Amino acid sequence: MIRNVVIHISNEQPLLADLFSVPTPADVGMVCTNVRMMDGKKPIFIDRPDSTFFFPNLHIRFLEIPAVEVARHLAQGGAAPGSPTFASGTTAAVDPASVDPHQRLPIALGAGAELEVEEEPTPDQEADLDIDEDFLQRVRDI
Repeated sequence: MIRNVVIHISNEQPLLADLFSVPTPADVGMVCTNVRMMDGKKPIFIDRPDSTFFFPNLHIRFLEIPAVEVARHLAQGGAAPGSPTFASGTTAAVDPASVDPHQRLPIALGAGAELEVEEEPTPDQEADLDIDEDFLQRVRDI
């Protein structure tokens, strides 16, 4: 169980919840329990706080998962972020003592997405960026 995860839902105030495991890129949603407001009170839209909740990824902007909680989850035998889960439900072996609590979680890009890196312009490209004085004068006149 990963406790005190902050869930940022689109157009809503953030919520605190307890996750059963770290979400993977293959998940369509997030299953959690103990959903509460940031001040610990029960949200008005929840009838029974002891329920299990499913939030579709469509509505989740991002998650804040405390590194200390991930380390605690690993120490209790949970799956490491990004470790493969096998059909039997077991995960790859991870030594909790070898996990750095300040380690950053992996970021998964969507299918077919590529990371674009902007390159520094060469001197020839910078020379092509001449300022159009007529255009600047028209902007100033507005």
